[in-house]
Amino acid sequence: MNEDFKEYGWEDEISDEGSEFVLLPEGDYDFTVSKIERGRHPGSEKLPPCNKAIVTLTVFGESDSIDITENLMLCNKMEWKLSQFFLSLGMKKHGEPLRMNWTGAVGKKGKCHVYVDNYKNKNGEDRQSNKIKKYYAYDEQVQTVQPNAQQTYNTQYAQPAAAPTWKAGTF
Repeated sequence: MNEDFKEYGWEDEISDEGSEFVLLPEGDYDFTVSKIERGRHPGSEKLPPCNKAIVTLTVFGESDSIDITENLMLCNKMEWKLSQFFLSLGMKKHGEPLRMNWTGAVGKKGKCHVYVDNYKNKNGEDRQSNKIKKYYAYDEQVQTVQPNAQQTYNTQYAQPAAAPTWKAGTF
């Protein structure tokens, strides 16, 4: 069962009004691996049935951060992409084999190239979403979009508690 799922009672209080959909422009970005789930690919015209890693990345734009979910197929046809992913996290070294450590990847940081994917939904409507085109190796010199100071503070650090004021002799 999905831990993010919470059922409400008929008279529970609600407050989340959702957020505006954010689409990052194509470019190079820093990311953090937020979550990895195990799944199974049923097979398709291009790939056989195989295990898959459902990877959620938090990608940091100039003024927003978004989550991009990507399916990494665990089969020899997609080994290059698995290597790219682990190279970007610094968990794989060039020219050396790697035993994939999915649990160890959560919380790791890397760099990637994001693009805008244009598609039609099941109702035939034109839609757009962000997808990962490439993961950059840990040692590649890539200039990424840098978050502005306010966005960095809000997404990466908790607000500090106000310091209590102290006056001698008062309790």
